[in-house]
Amino acid sequence: MSAAPDALSPAKTGARRRALAPSKGRRPWTFYVLAAIFTFYVVALYGPMFCIYVLSFQDLRGGLVFPMKGLSLHWFVDLFTQARTGDVAGAFDRSIKLAILVTVITVVVSLMSALAFRRRFPGDTIVFALMIGSLVAPGLVLGIGVGLMFNALGLPTTWWGSALGAQLSWTLPFGVLVMFAVMSRFDSAWEEAARDLGASRWQTLRLVIVPVLAPGLVAVALFGFTLSYDEFARTLQTAGPQNTLPLEIWSMTLNVTSPALYALGTVTTIISFLIIGASLGAIVWIQKRRGRRASST
Repeated sequence: MSAAPDALSPAKTGARRRALAPSKGRRPWTFYVLAAIFTFYVVALYGPMFCIYVLSFQDLRGGLVFPMKGLSLHWFVDLFTQARTGDVAGAFDRSIKLAILVTVITVVVSLMSALAFRRRFPGDTIVFALMIGSLVAPGLVLGIGVGLMFNALGLPTTWWGSALGAQLSWTLPFGVLVMFAVMSRFDSAWEEAARDLGASRWQTLRLVIVPVLAPGLVAVALFGFTLSYDEFARTLQTAGPQNTLPLEIWSMTLNVTSPALYALGTVTTIISFLIIGASLGAIVWIQKRRGRRASST
């Protein structure tokens, strides 16, 4: 018999692989190109934010530009004490309350919609299209429409009325889409088992469905809160005489030229990160609790 071809020789095959592979401790040139592009992206994305955070700690002598003139918390104190910076405390209070209202309504309606759409019903396609259609409309145009509708009905525009409705047209579609994705992984056998054990519909919802969907509900709540907290376009024509925090920041850019504006940006960013961290921590806690229950059984 003839010998095996050279291409199948293990020694030659290994040599070819070593020749094609990069030497130990060295990376291909494409790695450095991609790393440089990613570094530029990160700097371009977070560089302006970092400048705002640093300049917010300017001394009283400082301005809106570098170089800094000392370090202090003067502008953070000035933000909530001086009338010339606007009604920041009131705007912050209204934005938090509005975001909480939007979050609660978004979570409840999204859960109810996900439960309703588990089975087909007449007109479900039309209902879904109408529910998602508000994502297509520009936010500013939709806000103007809501304001005009309230004026036509003789109702005053307020942050807890018309602004609430305008923001729900933005948060509900996102919440519904997230819950649809979560509900697609829900096993109806758990629900049937609870009913076989004698649980009522309310008990099944409270003790089975909601705990299983809890991480998804936390995600919907996070969507609702963050989208409402910094919403500007849909609130501009619907908030009425009292500003929310995004509107107050916008008015400050027109009237106030001091690092107090940067201090406000720093405060709102810290609050946003705290809320995101609390939501992620809640999801991790829920998952660990499920793991302990599963191991104990």
